[in-house]
Amino acid sequence: MALTPPEQVWWRPLDRTERVWVIASAAFLLLLFSTIPVWDVFSPVNTPAVSYRVAPERFNQEALAFIQRYQVGTDHGLPVVRPPAGGIGYLLAMRFQWTPILELAKGKTYHLYVSSVDVQHGLSIQPINMNFQVVPGYVTVLTLTPTTSGVYTIVCNQYCGLGHQLMAGRILVKE
Repeated sequence: MALTPPEQVWWRPLDRTERVWVIASAAFLLLLFSTIPVWDVFSPVNTPAVSYRVAPERFNQEALAFIQRYQVGTDHGLPVVRPPAGGIGYLLAMRFQWTPILELAKGKTYHLYVSSVDVQHGLSIQPINMNFQVVPGYVTVLTLTPTTSGVYTIVCNQYCGLGHQLMAGRILVKE
């Protein structure tokens, strides 16, 4: 059996049904594509966040000063910090931990300054499903208003080394 080239016209023109489906699919695709800018502007899903350049050493100093000023205790060697309601909080990523443990008030809006001092990390706050990249040399300012009390888990979702699976933190939300 030998391979033979296809005939000159190896395809056949679309019949009426195929044309209707191609046109309907293209119209639906254009409709979905046109909603992207509308969704981006009016969607409540977009988390307000701003990023700035910062020297990792400077951010580390500011975070440690924040911890010393607002520390209310410790939990397994990690500082527990209660920033003022509606204020600013710092979250520092370093191999292989998030520090400090933040204690926030339910219903109050906080601005969390997040950065890394060593390598790139991924910030994922569960169960609210906030996800951000945390890069050394940049501080990301997140606006967070906890609506339910309880424990929010912070995990690193960017591989950062051999202890990556141990990198977890917490946000405690009180009434």
